[in-house]
Amino acid sequence: MKRTLIYAAICSLATTALISPDYANAKITNNKVASIENNMQSTPAGWQLVKLAFQLHVPKKGKALSQLIIDSPSTVAISNDIDVLDDKGQKIKINVSLNSRKIIIDFPEPVTSSTTKLLINLNKVYQSTLDSTSIFHLSVKVVGSDTEIPVGVAQFPTF
Repeated sequence: MKRTLIYAAICSLATTALISPDYANAKITNNKVASIENNMQSTPAGWQLVKLAFQLHVPKKGKALSQLIIDSPSTVAISNDIDVLDDKGQKIKINVSLNSRKIIIDFPEPVTSSTTKLLINLNKVYQSTLDSTSIFHLSVKVVGSDTEIPVGVAQFPTF
């Protein structure tokens, strides 16, 4: 019910803005130069471009990681502009593939326990402003296995 009221309010405001007769007027005077007044800029209703980042801790006694799989929620639109940094801030070589809502980050050189944490930057994400939180489910694959191992979630509040 609350969501329906929010959508109705957004649609009403958008309709009012679009049918306003003074949206942009050319000023007609005796001057030789035309000018514009009453100009307005609006952002796409309900979406914002954000950068999301989270850390993944690699267990010291665990097997080397071959893949990181991120299941993204329907409230975001993702791109393949992703950086992965090690605990020293150095970029790690990765191959990224998108499959529907699933991001698969493949590590050509397996991530070993000598790297204690990874910083994953999702650089260009369109996030819905209508939902309060975006929740990403994370899993990994280790070298020598095709089994996805769930490792947790990353939650990002909407601002």
